[in-house]
Amino acid sequence: MDAGSQSVCRDCAAALAGRPSRCPECGGRRVFSHPELHELHIGHIDCDAFYASVEKRDNPDLRDKPVIVGGDGRGVVAACCYLARMAGVRSAMPVHEALERCPTAVVLPPAMGKYKQVGNQVRAIMEAFTDLVQPLSIDEAYLDLSGVRERLAISPAQALVEVVRRVEFELRVTASVGLSYNKMLAKIASDLDKPRGFSAIGRAEAQGFLEDKPVKILWGVGPALERKLREDGITRVGQLRHLGEARLVQRYGAMGRTLYRYSQAQDDRQVTPDQPSKSVSAEDTLDWPTAEPAALASLMRPLAEKVAQRMAREGVAGRSVVLKLKTADFQLLTRSRRVDPPARSAQVILDTVLPLLQREADGREFRLLGVGCTDLLEVGAEPDLFA
Repeated sequence: MDAGSQSVCRDCAAALAGRPSRCPECGGRRVFSHPELHELHIGHIDCDAFYASVEKRDNPDLRDKPVIVGGDGRGVVAACCYLARMAGVRSAMPVHEALERCPTAVVLPPAMGKYKQVGNQVRAIMEAFTDLVQPLSIDEAYLDLSGVRERLAISPAQALVEVVRRVEFELRVTASVGLSYNKMLAKIASDLDKPRGFSAIGRAEAQGFLEDKPVKILWGVGPALERKLREDGITRVGQLRHLGEARLVQRYGAMGRTLYRYSQAQDDRQVTPDQPSKSVSAEDTLDWPTAEPAALASLMRPLAEKVAQRMAREGVAGRSVVLKLKTADFQLLTRSRRVDPPARSAQVILDTVLPLLQREADGREFRLLGVGCTDLLEVGAEPDLFA
């Protein structure tokens, strides 16, 4: 590989010198160029409209049709293809509303077993290039490719091209790639050119790139924090950087320090494979929102049992029990309570979460319920006699 090259062919993965419009090796026109291309080593791969893509792969009749994966008309959209997105369909939208926006859409029930199998195959392809793969979900992961040059004599950028080429050829689903020098920027980059995209954010451009972006682009800025920042007049990343670390810490505590680092395009998080679970949870989206306390309470037991079963398999217990609720207008609420001794059984989880639910069941309608355990610790293999 030419040390001065700054381009890669996305059709054959050749490293190229300069910025050619066409690959001299294979004649392909999908050439990606960036001044720091072969110096960057953190990748983020995100499969494109994964559930819908797998369904289209397995049923060619769906190829040119808008596809929604979700409920039977009374649930919510779990995923949708790009044709459906062009009509205004979005994840978490009620299916009946999605069909109003896209009447020709084909609605399919989720086939999670099939999606998980394909997701595992995607991960196996990633792990052929690096052991440092950190999945975020069934269809996306971070990769640290810092050692790929020594092992395979290719750059991280070439390795990422090879990964997505193999995913597309062997599994017949597509993916988009983000490349940078840290996890936050790699994930941001993978969203810049979907579907089937390849983007990079280098050190020289990172702060300038972030300057006018909305604060929600930063890792960890969810709706609640975004709302709080907006109330304080902060809507753009550049505003965080110009305020300075001291003022942000004074206003937002430890999160202020994190926000300042992110606004400086700094992220020290490492790519860590197979992280232990930080929480165990289960949730259920209702066909119709309800405000009836008895109905809500009756749905909690099977969720508590699922959580207890999973904790038993993982050999963990939870020091905190968490209630999750989503209102009919999509406001998300979480409530938690510490428990001592740590919760392992469905009954303990249920006895802890029901009083939390009772306080929130004040006439509001809820469309989603969830229960979980956090602050996990490992426990012995002996069975809980009180479970």
